[in-house]
Amino acid sequence: MKGTSLRGRRYALTGAIGALVLSSLVLPGTPIALADQLPAAATGEIASQVATVERIEKHTDRDWSLFVYSPSMGRSIELQVLRPADTGSPRPVFYLLNGAGGGEDQANWREQTDVVDFFADKNVNVVTPIGGAFSYYTDWLEDDPVLGRNKWTTFLTEEVPPVVDRALGASGRNAIAGVSMSATSALALAEQAPHLYQAVGSYSGCAETATEVGSRYAEIVVAFGGGEVENMWGPVGGTHWQEQDVVLNAEKLRDKAVFVSSSSGVPGAHELRAWEQSGVAVLPDLALLGLIEAGVHDCTARLRRALDEVGVEATYSIRPDGTHTWGYWQEALHESWPVLGEAIGA
Repeated sequence: MKGTSLRGRRYALTGAIGALVLSSLVLPGTPIALADQLPAAATGEIASQVATVERIEKHTDRDWSLFVYSPSMGRSIELQVLRPADTGSPRPVFYLLNGAGGGEDQANWREQTDVVDFFADKNVNVVTPIGGAFSYYTDWLEDDPVLGRNKWTTFLTEEVPPVVDRALGASGRNAIAGVSMSATSALALAEQAPHLYQAVGSYSGCAETATEVGSRYAEIVVAFGGGEVENMWGPVGGTHWQEQDVVLNAEKLRDKAVFVSSSSGVPGAHELRAWEQSGVAVLPDLALLGLIEAGVHDCTARLRRALDEVGVEATYSIRPDGTHTWGYWQEALHESWPVLGEAIGA
């Protein structure tokens, strides 16, 4: 795994559930200057255009960037693509979402893990959107002055699949996975587009949005990005929050391959290496990241109970140690792939 600073990790995982424990702290906002990205008709009707691939940049034979125009958001979105080892026949697509920073910072799959090398010998298209910081990759009810227009459910489930399948010659079978914030998103998207995804992976995500814990988690993530959370799903705890709650809607994951991972929050091997490199300077980071993962661990337990109650099978990787950091997510990605890959014929 490539080197990663704890500062970078913490930035990526803002809005951590550890803040529930440290609720007396006021996290400073870090607004992202997206207001100028609002489409010209931000307050009017969305243009009746279809999604199109505006251009393809082939960095290498296996590493592409597709720039897809989104009618719902009125802008072009980059999709990073890792092509299959063998393109002799149609291959499935694995949508791998970045965390809270949307892949626009250093805390992303390519910078922090071995994702490129890991998929080098695998017959799957790995597609990662760049953008959507602090958005929960969902359709927001209102445009946000800071975070702009977010219609990610529409983009990922309606606009992207047909154009990606045509551009990549894909097989029509799909999996989706996410980390931290986007782990919640991946599970919700799999519920909301039941015929699109055959498999879903969640790495250290809280699957609740309607509970006090789950809604607080979402509030902090959005606020850290400078957004107004009620622009996302309306009044906290309302109907839209309940619709997004994967635990409340656990039945909708039936007939999918589901992989869920989390750690206990107790420092493990990756934290020991950070300690050896930086000493006591890392203690505040380790404490916060441990609290975050401990909260995620509790969310995961509640998701497991909900899935068990409705008879939905899933594969779980619950680690006895580990905090909310990339080293464990790389390991979880490796662990999940036999489950996800088999389900989509990769």
